[in-house]
Amino acid sequence: MTSLQTFPGKQWRWLNHSEKGLDYSPLHSFAYDDTLCESVGKENSFPIVHTWIHKPTIVLGTLDSRLPSIHRAIEQHNKDGFHIIVRNSGGLAVFLDPGILNISLIVKDTKTFTINAAYTFMWNVVREMYRDAAKEILAGEIVGSYCPGNYDLSIGGKKFAGISQRRLRDGISIQVYLAITGIGSERAEVIRRFYQVAGGEHSPSTPTVKPESMASISELYNREMTIADSEARMQRVFNDHGSSITPTRLSSNEETRFQKRLTLVHARNKKILGYEQKTR
Repeated sequence: MTSLQTFPGKQWRWLNHSEKGLDYSPLHSFAYDDTLCESVGKENSFPIVHTWIHKPTIVLGTLDSRLPSIHRAIEQHNKDGFHIIVRNSGGLAVFLDPGILNISLIVKDTKTFTINAAYTFMWNVVREMYRDAAKEILAGEIVGSYCPGNYDLSIGGKKFAGISQRRLRDGISIQVYLAITGIGSERAEVIRRFYQVAGGEHSPSTPTVKPESMASISELYNREMTIADSEARMQRVFNDHGSSITPTRLSSNEETRFQKRLTLVHARNKKILGYEQKTR
C-alpha cells in the first residue's frame, strides 16, 4: 500500500461548502469540481480541497437513469422529499444528506499519478483521518452496499465511504463521500426502495442493496461524531505532511467558468431525465 510520503503539494486552497451546500443543488458541487479541475490542470493553481454537504438527495449514475421505471421512482421519491440528479462521473446511486461529508482533492494530472494511485491516495488520507478507529479501514468491495466498488472503505465489514475520481483538462478530482452521522442502513434502505420501484417488474439487473452492509462513522465509533470534527481531522493530515490548507474563494475567471459548467450539468440532467432540475 502506497504511503502518504509523496503528498502532492505543500500549499493547498480550501473551498469549504460544508454549510453553503445546503442552499443549492449538488449539481453546483459537480460544476465546482469541474471548474477547479481546469484551474489546477491548466492555470497553475495550487491543488484544491473542496468540501461539501447537501440536503437529502439521491445521486444517480448514468446506468441508473436507464432503468425501466426510473421516472416513476423519481416522482415517488420527489414526493417523499428527495432531490434526484444524475452525476457526471461513473458508478451507481449514492445518497447525500447533511450527515454525509464529501471531500474532493483536486490535483494536477501527471503520468505517475495513475488511476489506482489516486484511489490509494484518498484511501490513505481517510485512514489517517480516522487512525484512532477500533479496527483497520479496509478498501475493497462490500457486497450489498449501494454503489459498490473496489474502493469501498469499511470498518469491520461495514461500508461508510466510497471513492470515485474524474479526470478533466489535465486535472484530477478524487472524491470521497463519508457517512459521518446518522444510520447507514436507513440511507441504504432509501436506495434499495428506489431501485425496487425503478426496476419495475422485469429488471433482473437492478442492483441488490442490503441495508445491513452500511454504517456511519458515528455508529462505527459508537459515539456521536461531527462534520466539523472530520474536517479538523482532514486538516491534521495535511499539517502532518507539511502541507498548508488555506481557505479560498473562486477567482473572477473561475466564477465565469463555473457558470458555464453549471449550465452544462443542468443541460445534461435535463437531457437524461427529461425535465429541468430545481436549483436550490
